[in-house]
Amino acid sequence: MPFAIKVLIGLAAGFAVGLFIASGSVGFLAPVARFLEVVGTMWIAAIRMTVIPLVMSSLIVGVNRAPNPATIGRLGGRAITFFVVATTLAAIMAITLGAPLMARIQLDPAAVDALRATASTAGAPPGTMPTVSQWFIDLVPLNPVKAMADGAMLPLITFTLAFAIALTGVAESKKAPFLAMVEAVQGATLTMVRWVIDTAPYGVFALAVPLATKLGLSALGALAGYTVIVCGVTTLYCVTVLYPAAVFLGHAPLKSFWRVWLTPQSIAFSARSSMAALPAMIEEARDRLKLPSSIHGFLLPLAASTFRPGAGVGQILGALFIARLYGIPIGPDALAAIAATAIVTSFSVPGIPGGSIIALVPVLMVVNLPVEGIGILLGVDTILDMFRTTTNTTGHLSAAMVLAHGEREMEDPPSIG
Repeated sequence: MPFAIKVLIGLAAGFAVGLFIASGSVGFLAPVARFLEVVGTMWIAAIRMTVIPLVMSSLIVGVNRAPNPATIGRLGGRAITFFVVATTLAAIMAITLGAPLMARIQLDPAAVDALRATASTAGAPPGTMPTVSQWFIDLVPLNPVKAMADGAMLPLITFTLAFAIALTGVAESKKAPFLAMVEAVQGATLTMVRWVIDTAPYGVFALAVPLATKLGLSALGALAGYTVIVCGVTTLYCVTVLYPAAVFLGHAPLKSFWRVWLTPQSIAFSARSSMAALPAMIEEARDRLKLPSSIHGFLLPLAASTFRPGAGVGQILGALFIARLYGIPIGPDALAAIAATAIVTSFSVPGIPGGSIIALVPVLMVVNLPVEGIGILLGVDTILDMFRTTTNTTGHLSAAMVLAHGEREMEDPPSIG
């Protein structure tokens, strides 16, 4: 049986048991919900313990193993700029549309209060943020070790990025052993993540039972609304940002190239993997679009490894939904922090099933949102991952069209063979 089906069964079974307990038909089952809540919290804790070593190692390895823009010329700088701008636009769209749409999801206020009372958050009260000036001051940690211990993700990311960039200037003979160790940490942490994700059907079941017990049928409606919102926003982002970028910045004819994109997009949608769609992207870029070798030989592999605008949209909408689910207000400062963290972490989403859920943890932690909420999102993540991955692949193809237009290696404009 496919793993995604097992997770969906766990979610459905958890909701069924929770609704049965909530009906009060069998009073002695109430302790079962409390016991499963403990089990679910332990499962979330197992995820959280992998986040800091995974984020730090991924950022260090990513910065130091990526091709140096100074050596790859103009294309490298343009590619990085495109990736950052496109991901920022994705974050802006997710916040602009996501906040009002999430507010329309109907939940019983009393049930939300009950759920929020059991939320486990560390440090400040859920959703709280310092003043704007203090927020900028806190971006630079006084003690990186303390930031790790406190789970302060933004200052930790700031330190890690600065450290990774500084490491690029160290002599290769001295840097290589350290990078090998960091890659080993990354590999071991990914193995631990896989162990936790493999138990997802049981963890999702354990989290769904107390959620359904507290929220009743409104939880199902809320989850359905969240699914529609994520699928809709990712699709809208492709239609209003990525396709127009290819047309107007890449000077490509929409009526022709969209057909070429269908093959890699369909692979991405079904396989839920940008890397699985990479061979098809390279083939189409080389043989049908006639793009230069620097595009299909360098840019597309780089984009498939690092550029994930769909993940940026998904992380922000996931955080907003969890805030709605637990009745936690999110102000402008918190929205800015969520967006900033999502933009950075989207470039280090691990390429494993359920990897986007792991990358969501820092986004939640930065504004003290209940991390256990991701267990519920995981139940419908298969559907959402199809749309996120297709958005990522569309972004890679759009970047190829835009950046190919100005490449000196191009002798002729893109054409369809």
